[in-house]
Amino acid sequence: MSQTKPDDADTRSGRDVSSLPLRGPRSRENGVTRHLTWRQRLSRWDARWAPYLFVSPFFLVFAVVGLFPLVYTAYVSLHDWGLLSGKGEFVGLDNYREVLANPYFLKQTVNTLSIFVLSSGPQIVIAVVLAAMLDTQLRGRTWWRMGILLPFVVSPVAVAIIFGSLFGDKYGVINQGLELIGIDGIAWHTDRLASHVAIATMVNWRWTGFNALIFLAAMQAVPRDLYESASLDGAGKVRQFLSVTLPMIRPTMIFVVITSTIGGLQIFAEPRLFDQTNARNGGPDRQFGTITMLVYDFGWQLRDLGRASATAWMLFLMILVLALINLVLIRRLGSLGGGR
Repeated sequence: MSQTKPDDADTRSGRDVSSLPLRGPRSRENGVTRHLTWRQRLSRWDARWAPYLFVSPFFLVFAVVGLFPLVYTAYVSLHDWGLLSGKGEFVGLDNYREVLANPYFLKQTVNTLSIFVLSSGPQIVIAVVLAAMLDTQLRGRTWWRMGILLPFVVSPVAVAIIFGSLFGDKYGVINQGLELIGIDGIAWHTDRLASHVAIATMVNWRWTGFNALIFLAAMQAVPRDLYESASLDGAGKVRQFLSVTLPMIRPTMIFVVITSTIGGLQIFAEPRLFDQTNARNGGPDRQFGTITMLVYDFGWQLRDLGRASATAWMLFLMILVLALINLVLIRRLGSLGGGR
């Protein structure tokens, strides 16, 4: 590495130029301008660009497995695209209009929203209560915490078998119990609301413990001196939970609500496995069919990827709108409760 040529004035004056700094970028410190060495420049570049380098793998993976499929699905939805025939002519918004005109779209949209409300709402409430109980000085807390996570480990097929035995129309455990006390059995697979309750129960059983552990982690991060201060002010356990715990875990609650919204509106495995008919379209009259099942019907049974992509994009927009609504509601409730 060679040094830059010294100024003529330095040479004529006889100054020792061997220690002169390299010419390059300059910085001012205390009013004095000095040249930066290449190590100092490298250090500055490292401090500026290293964070972006560290987070870049996530964005690269997201671009490949998330953003590209989303954009490509939108492109497919604007064409007459068959599963076997491939890309056809450009049809614009015709696929969207055909999906909206389909008699099952509105019905399965209502089914999806109904199952979502019956599952996500109670699921979050029960998860918060369970997390608050596990945050106390229980005996064998580790075993209790592991126990509530066991349903999440069970595969959806096993869950369907278990709850199929519980919610069987003729020989189900619940209907047999109702008949013992003189109440007629419930048509879990043919009655629309009853089927929604059964499927929502399956979802709640599987996911409540998982969300409870997320809330528990947030509760354990709350400073304990806040509870001590509230106790000195005369606040009981319930008041501490409402005034200290809930406001402090509001960011975690927003995260859980949004993820529950995304998962609840994309429900597919539970209603499909709950269906006992050969068609597996959500019951004989599609009384518990969901939008994702309609996407499957368009894409793999009718082999129409154009309408399947249009349905998927409408589901994406629905999830986006409901997630934003839930975000606004949670923030307003947190501000009313005194959270920052």
